[in-house]
Amino acid sequence: MTNRIHFVFLAGFAVLAGSAFVQTAHADGRAAQLARGEYVLATSGCNDCHSPNGFEKGPTVPKADWLVGLPIGFQGPWGTTYPANLRLTVSAMSESQWLVFARQERRPPMPWLGLKAMTDADLKAIYAYIRSLGPAGTPVPAYVPPGGTVNTPYFVFVPTTDSKQARAAQ
Repeated sequence: MTNRIHFVFLAGFAVLAGSAFVQTAHADGRAAQLARGEYVLATSGCNDCHSPNGFEKGPTVPKADWLVGLPIGFQGPWGTTYPANLRLTVSAMSESQWLVFARQERRPPMPWLGLKAMTDADLKAIYAYIRSLGPAGTPVPAYVPPGGTVNTPYFVFVPTTDSKQARAAQ
């Protein structure tokens, strides 16, 4: 009877220890995935457009403000687009939906070809990191087609020349 009690105790202990090991390994894997997601986002320039003051402050933008979108448009021949609030967008998606969404063609100036070329592992890391930030902010204005009325500030992406410089070159 004593051997049986010891065996049950040792078996239970082994199960608990194994479970703790698996949980630690899972936590370590999750931490590595989140670190990878943060790294890929930071080095891909996502905050430049998708975070307030991203252009101006670069890496000093507080993480609480990362990826909440921008109500400032980018206007060109395609119309006027706005950098999405990725925290709200991603919070409403499954990981598999994100993989499809991330690889879809986008209007300028979104560098969607960079996302399309990323590995599933990198896109899953981005997804996990954005989800870890939690939903925040408000939706950005909707796309405005060419010639439509834009009620927000916007950057104009149309090539121009300085007229003095053009005359001097003639």
